[in-house]
Amino acid sequence: MSDPPADRAEGTRRRHGTGRRAAAVAVARAVLIAVALVAAYYLLPLDRSGTTGAAAVLACGLLLVVLVFSWEVWAISRSPYPRLKAVEALAATLALYLVLFAGIYHLLEHHIPGSFSEPLTRTDALYFALTTFTTVGYGDITARSQAGRVVTMVQMAGGLLLVGVAARVLAGAVRAGLRRQGREPPTE
Repeated sequence: MSDPPADRAEGTRRRHGTGRRAAAVAVARAVLIAVALVAAYYLLPLDRSGTTGAAAVLACGLLLVVLVFSWEVWAISRSPYPRLKAVEALAATLALYLVLFAGIYHLLEHHIPGSFSEPLTRTDALYFALTTFTTVGYGDITARSQAGRVVTMVQMAGGLLLVGVAARVLAGAVRAGLRRQGREPPTE
């Protein structure tokens, strides 16, 4: 006959091992998604679209961000590890958002030269998207054209929404996932 406390301790060790493995998989998946999105950004033939194409890319890209985020919220609420899935979802959504705007900035500079204070390579465009998102704004690259400023303002407003609203929505999805599993999160 086995000792019940020993059985409980073994079960706890197994759960912690599974949790660590799940955390490692979630982090690896988030990194792979971000790397894949950045690689796609560098590999896609962005220079072929016209100005109208750039507007369509922005509209479709923003719709894609919303759809990916919505799907991620659904997946979080059904995940066995909702907190880990939320981290993965945030990494994927942020990477997609930043790559989308970097692509738009690159297209804008390519089709309306002088839109920024200096010509933008793909790396420069990604750098500008990231400094705009983080609100660091070193000032070395600035939007000069009206189109460049409008796109930058859209990114700023979207970034605020992504950080503020998305964090709240993801937290709600995590709570729903934990409730669904009968593991109610602690109340504050």
